[in-house]
Amino acid sequence: MIAQQKETMAAISNPGRGGADERILLSAAGLFANFGYNGVSTRDIAAGAGVNEVTIYRHYPRKRDLYLAVLDAELQQVKLRGDLLSRIAEAADGRTALERAFELIAATLTHKPELLRLMQFSTLELGEDIDPMLRKHLGQLVEVVARYLEPWAEGEELRNANAKSVVLALVAMVVNYRSLHRLFSVGGSGQKAMFKAYADFCGLASDSAGPIGIPGNEAPARAGPG
Repeated sequence: MIAQQKETMAAISNPGRGGADERILLSAAGLFANFGYNGVSTRDIAAGAGVNEVTIYRHYPRKRDLYLAVLDAELQQVKLRGDLLSRIAEAADGRTALERAFELIAATLTHKPELLRLMQFSTLELGEDIDPMLRKHLGQLVEVVARYLEPWAEGEELRNANAKSVVLALVAMVVNYRSLHRLFSVGGSGQKAMFKAYADFCGLASDSAGPIGIPGNEAPARAGPG
């Protein structure tokens, strides 16, 4: 069954156009995103690219080098939408700002589903040595969104005074959503429902005046006068 799926993907990913390197990356991206690093051979990739394995090794001495090239190419396409950033800036309260930050992160990372799967497989199969690459490409997203949330953190509307930690929690929710949804798919379990569950867990009902953030990471209580 898996072999047949790979053959189908090979036929789809080999349009017969572009240079060998471009076709290799295209074939590898589709296969790695669906079957992971360990589930794909260079023979599979060569079939999808319409080249032989020797050509692949000429461009990428190791399969790992090819996987990293694919991941790097996909991460380079991560772009923040200015209109969604503006919506965070225009938020009237902390909960709305947090919800819009989640909307921006979800729109950014789910624009290409292959990227999420590649990131998941990378974490499971390649280890911590890919962290610098992920940090390089996703660091801007985290830093920029955190800056937009900082006024609410400083104003104590976020339970966690560290806006960057809040953004990282939202990124983790988006990255892991698809896997959890596939395992435990239930009615109303879309991303908005997931955010609402997170907000409710933190005690953030829409009419709540309480602070928002990550449980267990509250800012220290300030000492009262005297």
